[in-house]
Amino acid sequence: MRSFIRHYLLALQFFSRVPVTGRLADWVGFSPAMLRASAAHFPGVGWLVGGAVALLTAGLLALLPAGPFAPLVAAALGTALSVVMTGAFHEDGLADVADGLGGSYHRERALEIMKDSRVGAFGAIAVMVALLCKVALLALLGTLGAGVMVCALFAGHVVSRTWPLFTIRLLPHVGDAAQSKSKPLANQISAHALLVATLWCFMALALVSYAPFAVKTVAFVFDFQACWWALGSGLAGAGLGWWWMTRWFSQRLQGFTGDCLGAVQQVCEIAFYLGLALAAGLLQRGGGL
Repeated sequence: MRSFIRHYLLALQFFSRVPVTGRLADWVGFSPAMLRASAAHFPGVGWLVGGAVALLTAGLLALLPAGPFAPLVAAALGTALSVVMTGAFHEDGLADVADGLGGSYHRERALEIMKDSRVGAFGAIAVMVALLCKVALLALLGTLGAGVMVCALFAGHVVSRTWPLFTIRLLPHVGDAAQSKSKPLANQISAHALLVATLWCFMALALVSYAPFAVKTVAFVFDFQACWWALGSGLAGAGLGWWWMTRWFSQRLQGFTGDCLGAVQQVCEIAFYLGLALAAGLLQRGGGL
């Protein structure tokens, strides 16, 4: 249990801006091996970030004037909080990937561009589109009920932080190992770490699926069967997003970099919300929502 907590706190240090400093940081410690092990808790970071954003969103929806724009405001502010909590860590990766792969068809040149800290046109547009898609999809889910939006946020942050670990498992690291911030993750992730990450994800989905029956103060509109069907659709969407991105990296880069992992997280989060929204539309038309 002590190692579990230390690895989780180290994951918070690496994957978020949540302060783990002072005596606590000294107790946690650091080594490349520990950082590799902490990757298993990447979805656990999603529990904290997604939980904070979900709580903010629930509070805003309860306090804002009722109307069609309340979910939009809550989605925008919740997304802003997630960016602050992570230091735009994943958005930065998405921007670098878009600049690199959009700026050159040659592998070596693309990798060189991705190392450049400056943001180009492709990167700026990619981040803008990603934020717009997230806010729009969350606002759409918010029109179905506060509970749907809150659960989607929480689950989306956890699920989207699970899929990048499979990219690490499948592809070799092709970044500059001497300077890359993902250097400790360059080795393939272990089966045990993947199991821990999957358990983080499964527990989040289980919590969301039972939340409509545990929390009576929020207007949930999914019944139990429809909830699992929608979550399955969201998982399928995130899985398709992961497959497309991983295949793209394999073809263009013959591997992954740390920026690629951030880009995968962003695409999987958007694809998860899109899968939920499509499932909600089908349920509405079928009379199940």
